[in-house]
Amino acid sequence: MLLEKIKTPGLSHLSYLVGSGGQAAVIDPRRDCDVYVEKARAAGLQITHIFETHRNEDLVSGAPILAEMTGAKVLHGPNPEKPIVYAQTAREGDCFAIGQLDIRVLETPGHTDDHLAFALYDTAYPDKAVGVFTGDALFIGDVGRTDFYPDRLEEVAGLLYDSLQKILALGDQAIVYPAHGAGSVCGSGMAEREFSTVGHERLNNPRLQIEDRDAFIRAKVNETHYQPPYFRLMERLNMEGGAAAPRIMRPRNLSLEQLKNSDADHLIDIRDPMAYASGHLPGSMSLPVDMISAFAGWFISEGESLALIAADEQELNTAMQHLVRIALDNIVGGYVGVIAAAKQGEKMAKIPMIETAEVADRLDNKTEHWTLLDVRDADERAENAIEQSKHIYVGHLNEQWRKLDKNRHYTLMCASGERSTIAAGWLASQGFDKLDVYLGGISAWQQAKS
Repeated sequence: MLLEKIKTPGLSHLSYLVGSGGQAAVIDPRRDCDVYVEKARAAGLQITHIFETHRNEDLVSGAPILAEMTGAKVLHGPNPEKPIVYAQTAREGDCFAIGQLDIRVLETPGHTDDHLAFALYDTAYPDKAVGVFTGDALFIGDVGRTDFYPDRLEEVAGLLYDSLQKILALGDQAIVYPAHGAGSVCGSGMAEREFSTVGHERLNNPRLQIEDRDAFIRAKVNETHYQPPYFRLMERLNMEGGAAAPRIMRPRNLSLEQLKNSDADHLIDIRDPMAYASGHLPGSMSLPVDMISAFAGWFISEGESLALIAADEQELNTAMQHLVRIALDNIVGGYVGVIAAAKQGEKMAKIPMIETAEVADRLDNKTEHWTLLDVRDADERAENAIEQSKHIYVGHLNEQWRKLDKNRHYTLMCASGERSTIAAGWLASQGFDKLDVYLGGISAWQQAKS
């Protein structure tokens, strides 16, 4: 018997391979899905079923691709918007045998209308569920967001409350297997660990402490979430069925001349933010490799071409994996060699870093034609903000940069300096040249004032 979690870094996506008696099932596979076939074959198992908890918004599903590779059937929940063309519909009470294991379907709408949870039973001990694959309904330390239907906010929050009661009714012994861990854009309060039980969540999950349905609805309606434009692309691909990932998951190498003549829509510098700030090729934006999954979809549109600028080959490989998983994979190539280019006299652009004393001095002296621009999310800003600062969430700069004055001087700030460097890099790539970054951001400001 086998149950293995497969984690996708960056997206913090969790998928699962379950096997018994020569058969196997995969729950919520990612687009680059060779890993499931390899692991199943290594264990002597044939993948016969693929279960999707819901239509994902933050990654391309590998279900249709894996089905073509293995002949397995795909099961998906009832979707009132548009049929999932590659899947059969599973409904409440359906049961699927995987060797000695039974996978029983629970309809759990709320996060999305088509959401399912899958309760896992061992037929040798049939009285209680061993575990439950909760998708985006229940996480470790949080529950799913309910903002995808803006005209039905109260209704879908209530649906999620009811769905959670179904999951809780499986019993405290059931192990929770969510579709995401901490760091995912699908929830902000997830615990760092990726293991729990229904009983532990019942006692400790803050949202499950709200026992009154109306109070739960109010809490969910008042949450703040952001929806990157690429979510719409993911939703469409995950109804129609996305194409397979490229077989070679690394960009071709570009020389400096090839990079400069590539005509790519975006030059993406994936190095560390401090390296970017210290010296980067003019026209490039900053998108550190470990932040691609969170922010690429704000600034890159479907079909737009990318050229990557990295510190080393491994960064290029990792960046392409992240981009492929969200279908932003029109990558013309990658360049490694910024330092070498600088040594050869290639012109470099810089973004200065300033510290608390300089920010305080500018605020105290009411510096003209200068704005301190806070790019954190609304919840962070509500907790602590510098009164004289202006707020635009980093992702919203994808459009709102047009409302800013290129003749004005902007200091970008976040909690530390990483997101503000992304924001500054984006503005620089749009022609802003009076920019700097508050190194340390609100964390440094609080420390100085304590």
